[in-house]
Amino acid sequence: MGRELRRLLIAPERISALETGGPEPPRLALEPQESHYLERVLRYRPGERLALIDGGGRLWSAVLEAGRHLRLEQAPGRPLVQEAPIRPSLELAMAVPRREADLVWRMATELGADRLQPLLAERGAPGERCPLERWRGIVREATEQCERLWQPALASPRQAGAWLAQPAPGLALLATTRREGLPLCSQRLRELVEGARTAAGAAGLEAGLLRLAIGPEGGWSPQEEERAEAAGWQPVSLGPTILRTATAAVAGLALLADWRTLRSASCQRPSP
Repeated sequence: MGRELRRLLIAPERISALETGGPEPPRLALEPQESHYLERVLRYRPGERLALIDGGGRLWSAVLEAGRHLRLEQAPGRPLVQEAPIRPSLELAMAVPRREADLVWRMATELGADRLQPLLAERGAPGERCPLERWRGIVREATEQCERLWQPALASPRQAGAWLAQPAPGLALLATTRREGLPLCSQRLRELVEGARTAAGAAGLEAGLLRLAIGPEGGWSPQEEERAEAAGWQPVSLGPTILRTATAAVAGLALLADWRTLRSASCQRPSP
């Protein structure tokens, strides 16, 4: 199937509900916003094909039919493509900025983040807004647009101090500034690539989780940093300049995504 087919993300429970066992091809009733997207935005017409994804690694091909229905070309339990999640998983935790959170969640989805955690930091912008349903809609649209099969999980906002104080599974990197002698985030990742793994790094790979926490533009408070480090977070720098929260989040996640791509490529067996 060519990549030119546009994608529509449907909740997995709606696809599972189509299991009838009958001889007729499974047909999915479209919701109004889905029909509007296909017919008004993408200009689809009955008889045209598209790709249907469930955000959980599965893809089917489908045909748009009159009456706001999609006819699946494969059985719900036998998708055309089924993809395992990439390991390690990437998690981005970010102190919610006054602006640009929408953009960060979109870019993080495109870069390959698997989990997104909004944080409310002590030095965060006053009056932070957390429109969770809108953010989840943005993540959904970005998943369709960038042709991912796995939709990132966007968690509910948490207080930064309490969240960072929980035991940190995997390799957890706390981006911070104005501290001498901090290793670069890229340096920590390069150590993993070269095999010079710390105990925390080895545990991170075994746990299958690589995490990055980005603070507010006012910086983490001393209490937040102390609690995070006590829980196993490793402080790192993203460079010599002070970055805005959105810039730091995208730059840091890009480093993690690139590291994971290189690691995945190096772990592949050569072709016979």
